[in-house]
This record gives sequence, C-alpha cells and structure tokens, in this order.
Amino acid sequence: YKCFGCGKSGSVFDFVMERQGMDFVEAVKYVAGRAGVEVREVRGKRPEEDPNRPLYEITAFAQSFFREQLLDEKVGAAARDYLEGRGLAADVAERFGLGFAPDEWRAFREAAVKHGFEEELMLQLGLLKQSERSREPYDGFRGRVMFPIESMGGKVIAFGGRILDGEGPKYINSPESPIFHKGGTLYGLSWAKHAIRKEESALLVEGYMDVVSLAAAGFEHAVAPLGTALTEEQAKLLSRYCTRVHLLFDSDAAGLRATFKAGDVLLEAGMHPAVVTMPEGEDPDTLVRSAGPEALEALLHDEVDVLERKILILEERNYFSSIERRRDAVDRLLPTLRAVADPALRDIYVSRVADVTGVRRETLEAELRRADSGGAREAPVRRATPRGTLRPRLPRMGAERQLLKIMVRGVDWVERAAELVAPEDFEDPYHRAIFLALLDEPELRAPPMAMDPVAAQRFDEILADSEDLAHGIDLFAKSVNRIRGHALRRRLAEVQRSIEAATDEGEKLELAAAKSKLAAELRELDPTDWASGRRSVDRNPNEPNR
Repeated sequence: YKCFGCGKSGSVFDFVMERQGMDFVEAVKYVAGRAGVEVREVRGKRPEEDPNRPLYEITAFAQSFFREQLLDEKVGAAARDYLEGRGLAADVAERFGLGFAPDEWRAFREAAVKHGFEEELMLQLGLLKQSERSREPYDGFRGRVMFPIESMGGKVIAFGGRILDGEGPKYINSPESPIFHKGGTLYGLSWAKHAIRKEESALLVEGYMDVVSLAAAGFEHAVAPLGTALTEEQAKLLSRYCTRVHLLFDSDAAGLRATFKAGDVLLEAGMHPAVVTMPEGEDPDTLVRSAGPEALEALLHDEVDVLERKILILEERNYFSSIERRRDAVDRLLPTLRAVADPALRDIYVSRVADVTGVRRETLEAELRRADSGGAREAPVRRATPRGTLRPRLPRMGAERQLLKIMVRGVDWVERAAELVAPEDFEDPYHRAIFLALLDEPELRAPPMAMDPVAAQRFDEILADSEDLAHGIDLFAKSVNRIRGHALRRRLAEVQRSIEAATDEGEKLELAAAKSKLAAELRELDPTDWASGRRSVDRNPNEPNR
C-alpha cells in the first residue's frame, strides 16, 4: 500500500499493523484468516497447541450459558427488565454478549460438569469457588448481569458481574488467571478499536455499563479500566490506537482523584488527555439516557486539558491568593509536569504553570531536571528544614501517626482528611509519604513497591496496629488540628525569616500581610471547625467502610 497524503507505505502486514494496532504476529494471523489460510505457531518442526485452549473453551461455554439464562423466559426475566430499564435493548445485549448468572448455588457448575469441563480449571478462572463448609465447589457468579471481557483477538477471557438485588459488592470481576491480566486489559477495546482509530480519540469511562450505554447511544469509541485505577500497561495499549483521550469520570472528590491519576498515566504514555466535567450526580450512562447523546456531545465540546482543569480547581479554591497558597499550588501541579512525555506539550505546560503561579520558568525546569535525574518523583517539592531546627518531638509525630491510623480504617476518613490536611502539613517525611499514598489509593492496604523502605515499614506497623480507636471523631479532630497548628507555626516562622531577610519594602509588606493571615488562621483554629463542613461522618473508625 501507499498513501500519497502522509507518505506511508508497506506490505499488507504493515497496513494491518498500522490500521488495526496489531503487532506483526497478530497481523499475520489476521491476514491469513481473511485469506482462508491456517497459521500455526510452531517450535522446531512440531506444531504447538495453545496450552490455554481448555481455559478459552470454558470461558466460551460460560458466555453461552449466561446468554441462555438471560434469554430464558422465567430465569432471565428480572435481568432483562433491568437491562431494558437502563435503556439497553435486546439487540444491544446480544451485541455485547451480555448474560445472566442465576441466583443458584450450582447451576453453572452442574451444566459445565455435564460438558466434561474440569472443576480445577473453573476454580482457576473464578467461575467456581471453594468453601470450607462444603467439599463441592459452588458458582462464583450468582444473581448477576454478566459482562464478558474479551482479549484483543475477540476471545472471552474473564467476566464482570453486576448484582441485581440483595447484599454483596455491586460489581465483581474474575480473578487474575493465565489468560486474564486485569491491569493489561481495557473493557470494550476489542470492539471499540476500529472506532477509536476512526475518531482518533477514545472516551475513557469508569465501568461496564458506561461503555455499553455509550455504544448504544452512538459513541462507539468508549473503553473502561476494570474496576481499578488506570495502569501504565493499559495506557500503552490504548496509545496503539490514538493519542487523544477524553476522561469522563465522576466529578466528586473520588472521581477527580481518579481523573488526575489517569491523566498523569496517559501523559507518561505520550498521550494528550482532556477532562469532560460531568454534571453533579450524573455519569455517562445516566446522562445519555436522561438527556440524550447531544448532551454528551456538548460536554465533549467544552472539555478542558487535564492541566488546565487542575489549575481551574486550584483557582476555585483560592490557591493563588497568597505566597503560601501559591507554593502549595506548585506542589500540586508538579506531578503533572513530571508525567508529560511529549516534549512540546511539556514545554507548553511549563509555560502555563509559570504564568499562573508566578514561579520562574527556569525554576520549574530545574525542578523537573532534578526529578528526571533520579530525584524524588512521587513527592511534592519539600521545604528545607531551617537551620537549628531540632528533630520533631514524639507528641507531634503522634498526631500524624494517629491520623494515618484513622485513615486506613476506611475510604470516608481518607476523603475527609484530604479536605482538611495538605501533604506539606506533615512534618515527618515518612508520614507524608504514607499520606500521599493513601490519597492516591484510598483502599491501599499494603506499601507500594516504590515506597521508601522506612515509610513502608511504618505503613506496615500502622496497618497491623489493632488499637481500638474509640471516640473516633474526637481523635480525628484533635489529630487534624494539632497537625494544622504545627504547620501554621512552621509557616509563620518561615515568613518571619523571609521578612527579616527582605530588602524591598513592597516585598516586606506582602510578607507581612501573609504573616497576618497565617496568624489569624492559627487563632481561629478550633477542634470543632471541621465538623461544620460539607460532610458528616459520625461513626467509629473501627466500623467497616460503607
């Protein structure tokens, strides 16, 4: 082939690799299949059968079984009503292979065993589970609408199940297996890849239902991670098909954290992410059902670059109103600058951050070079410890540790702490690292691989601490206010030193105003202030997360 527009040319395999986003082996198999030629992978001179073939046969049977249950007049009635209520007609359910796992303990197992499938393999795939109370395995999915997850080649490799009613997690996924790696798979990509190439962009949404609903509404280029934060592997997979990604996550605190984390991962993969701000209480699924496709089209038209969205939020929260707040704003913007792999985009981002914060471009570039050469990438810029400052006393560190102990008891406490305490408020760098890790992943229950060994050891100790945190609200308030109080006193001391060193009268006046504001904040600090905020978390941190 030869394109006289862009100049690209090559063989039929090159064309398929370029157009379909396949590697060479996949392209050869694809072309051979279209030509009616069987291609076998061989070692030496003997054909080698795919060792995972029995697993694929089981997942194919499972999809067929779940489809039959959905279409059964009695068994699938409630599931069909649910799908129709979500705006998904029968043809959409058929197109995406949706099914239903009946609310019975061994319906799938009995059907699979009759077909001669091995229970051990079904246990490995999560289609069956083993109980200590019974020697016989039982069905892993029960009473759930089933979403088959496909490989890029179109084979079913796993399932996601959405509960219809009753108790239990809203969604559950198949476990990792020889044919399914959650962090390397995007739901819907096997169907959406051609539309993504055509649109030259992808819609990244949060869940299965968003993908299916958007496709039914005409947005064929939607994909979703599988219930976890977007991974580098998923971003690289998506980058084979486009460079622009529209982020359509929820607009609440948790959704914004997921948005910016995904944005940084996409920037590292050389992509250009933009944020689509959803109306409060809406997600892509509910929006297209209630207001139609044109409502989403309007939001896509008004999308904002991921860095610009961060800046807008910081402006809304008055982060550029004073010297101290601007310093905090720089800390919050630097991770995105560090993530950018595209040199031209990084240059644009640095200029924008320099303009909005007032920090010289040279200073920002020096910080980025320090990070690229092996400096601490995951933490914000840390203020130098003033000369003569003694090591923090135990009670001060105790407040930081106490807050972290409460935060690991549930996501609600992490979100509340994120609203009241900033990373730089932590005086102990290891506690600060743990705090940042929890902000990135509120359900984190083990130290990340990249965490400093000392911080990881302390995190393990906090997780293992089984102390009964009675009067959790009081402990939370006292810990927060002690941390904030010490942080304000440190900043006051820093501003005072800057005043003493300043020679320009205008600078002295600005610093004096900053000092006065900090002093007022310190005087107004009250242990009950936080309780009058937007949230009301009135429970013991020992209780399970709702």
